[in-house]
Amino acid sequence: MRHIKLIAWLSNLVLLALFLFRTPLHAQESFYRGKTLRFIVAYEPGGGFDVYTRTIARHFGKHVPGNPTTIVENMTGAVGMIAANYIYNQAKPDGLTIGHFVGTLILQHVLGNEAAKFDGRKFGWLGVPIADHGVCALTKASGISTLDGWLTAKEPVKMGGHGPGGVTSDTARILRDALGVPLRVVDGYKCTGPIRLAAESGEISGGCWAWESMKPTWSQGFESGQVKVVVQTALKPHPELKDVPVAIDYAKTKEARQLLEILDHAYGTSFRSYSVPPGTPKDRLTVLQKAFLDTLKDPEFLADAKKAKLDIAPIDGAATAKTLAGFYDLDPPVVAKLKKVLLSDVSGRETPQ
Repeated sequence: MRHIKLIAWLSNLVLLALFLFRTPLHAQESFYRGKTLRFIVAYEPGGGFDVYTRTIARHFGKHVPGNPTTIVENMTGAVGMIAANYIYNQAKPDGLTIGHFVGTLILQHVLGNEAAKFDGRKFGWLGVPIADHGVCALTKASGISTLDGWLTAKEPVKMGGHGPGGVTSDTARILRDALGVPLRVVDGYKCTGPIRLAAESGEISGGCWAWESMKPTWSQGFESGQVKVVVQTALKPHPELKDVPVAIDYAKTKEARQLLEILDHAYGTSFRSYSVPPGTPKDRLTVLQKAFLDTLKDPEFLADAKKAKLDIAPIDGAATAKTLAGFYDLDPPVVAKLKKVLLSDVSGRETPQ
């Protein structure tokens, strides 16, 4: 009899454990079933952020308990600030809205940009699909095909930019300050698509952003020889760009190297980040973080990404959160220098005609 009671007790214990283990998953499955997950992209259709998000969204729902449907919306403006502010201040923290904007907007908050109405440490971060590899490309019409040729150019080269906080504007300005590259940033382009078109029309000479985004969206220009990458702003050469010089190799001072290192960390590792609003329940954040990584390992997604020429090497949410929180720990002299480089000429910046 005692033996039977022991078996019954153990059976009940196992059932209780299974119940407790399955309840969180069951609760999430019940919540997400029949719901719609919104991906909010801070930039226009056709750009790298949009292409990555639409590819991810097509596969994301099957990795979330309850298999919700997914939609992608573009909420453009102010270099992504409109979308970032929306995610932080207006979107419901219910686990049904995922934002995709540049992680460097968090750096803008650190620098005191009043347009940044958020605290980067309070978002819930899902991760990034790949650490961006920064490059600058110029058109054949610019007459410049090498970094050495650019450094000795007699006139400043016009580079397209979004505005403060945008990779295109900030990368060019840091490159100008760190290496003395003669260039002038033309701010005001909504995304990289219009920058490409402006370069092809001769309005500007080129732009600086991620190779992972530039390669699939400007492939015709590279294949025809009308566009060429002349410098890599990442700290190490990309395997596909072994013959293209790396900017930090040209840095002559400690300060210049420090600026280029911050450029790589801020506009590379955490740049292509996905987030949810502050206050999103921890269990739903965990579900979405897992779904994000599971999606990026999904064979069907990877095949889809390959067709779209998207490189994938994910970084998880915890690592992304740590990198972005690190911006708030920058030494005051570094922050002051970045303010001077990135924000000093904002009021008098040139804009597209």
